[in-house]
Amino acid sequence: MATKSDAGLKPKKENIQRKNIAPKVVKGVSVRYNQADLKEQNQHLTAFNEELQKDLAETQQRVRDLELRFSDLEKENAEVKKNLTDCHVLLVSAKIDPVLGEKVGEAAQENEDQRKKVMSVSTDLLNELIAFSNTASQQRVRLEEIQAAMTDLTHTRELMMQERESFSLEAAELEKDLREAEALLL
Repeated sequence: MATKSDAGLKPKKENIQRKNIAPKVVKGVSVRYNQADLKEQNQHLTAFNEELQKDLAETQQRVRDLELRFSDLEKENAEVKKNLTDCHVLLVSAKIDPVLGEKVGEAAQENEDQRKKVMSVSTDLLNELIAFSNTASQQRVRLEEIQAAMTDLTHTRELMMQERESFSLEAAELEKDLREAEALLL
């Protein structure tokens, strides 16, 4: 049965006389030490690579665990918010003061009106905050685009300045050559 490493090897031909084969030269001690050093370095690198692979696998597993935990916490947070809202609705509908736990009459109505105003203002502020966040995101994208364009323009300007300087030098050289040619003609 041939192994994977044997697949690329040719079968050995036994009892066949080889012609014109130079005898093997035994290499010096330094080559053996060098090979031993290389083998040791290779082993160290292999061990280091395996350790890095292990660390990578552990880190990837940790990321997956943290993502799962984050997802669970988000679900739990949504449930708590829903329960809080439901409890608040129940308290308000029963005209029970959430702090004192007692029913209140006119004060409860005033509190309810204030609560509605606060909820309305909170909703408005939340909507404005969302709009601001969206605008800020769009502005950030535009700023990044502008910064990229500015970088390109700066680079182009530098190239133009170099070309202009080169052109000026060439023009000065041509002018000098022209004067020399006129001087030779005269």
